[in-house]
Amino acid sequence: MDDTHLPGFYHDAEAVSRRGQRLTLLFSRVRLIGAVVAALGGAFKWQVGGGVDVWAWVALAGFLTALFGELLLWVMHPELKWNAGRTVAERVKSLAWRYAVAGDPFHGASQDPRADLDLAIADAVKEHRREVMLTSANEPGERVMAELRAKPFTERRNAYRETRVRPQLRWYRERAAMNETRATVFRVLMIVGELVAIVFATLRINGVWDVDLSGVMAAAVAGGAAWIGLRQYENLRVTYAAAAGELADVHQRLPHVRESDWAVVVAETEAVIGKEHTAWLASRPSAT
Repeated sequence: MDDTHLPGFYHDAEAVSRRGQRLTLLFSRVRLIGAVVAALGGAFKWQVGGGVDVWAWVALAGFLTALFGELLLWVMHPELKWNAGRTVAERVKSLAWRYAVAGDPFHGASQDPRADLDLAIADAVKEHRREVMLTSANEPGERVMAELRAKPFTERRNAYRETRVRPQLRWYRERAAMNETRATVFRVLMIVGELVAIVFATLRINGVWDVDLSGVMAAAVAGGAAWIGLRQYENLRVTYAAAAGELADVHQRLPHVRESDWAVVVAETEAVIGKEHTAWLASRPSAT
């Protein structure tokens, strides 16, 4: 069993989340680049023809671009769709895996676990239906889930360990390393930008030139800080590393779990994954 076999609602939510993420990052880039261009235009003067200042037009274009990006973020609310889509996708994915391997609350004592799954999914997604359109079904995937649920305990345990826990563990490890690298790169770039701004300001004080490039660098550094705040590199590194550590421990213990403890262990494992998502959601800055 893999992501292709998850319920249709998962795929709907995942698509909405990816589109929301793509638009949020795109519009944020437009806003930040526009601000830097506006600062650059304000730093220079170049009059042509009848006294038209070309750089003033560059500054105007930069401000208009930044305003355009800001308005798109405000009107379209892509970050709300990004957050809501991922919330729904993660909840549906967790519930589907709990059902497929007979974890809590869909353990063997349940009289109608399939109906319980539908009710649980409906309850999990109801508050996000305005942001996420959920209409798809995945009948082939549902058959795969039912087939896995019907298998003996050892097969379900191995499937859960190898196709749920191990890929999630690998994803957390890779994302923790990636975010650590990106956080380091952006911090170095910001320090370099601040040093360059200091040099430009010093040169201007000493009368070497009268161009205010320090203001341009200040705008660039502020834009970099805003981007880091949006992407949350450092927070994600810590969160992903913590989740990877907990899942690594779970991955080692799973082969020794007894059937009598299975439902609870699955619920605890899904709670570890859910805790990471809760931390991610709490760290999201508002784009409205």
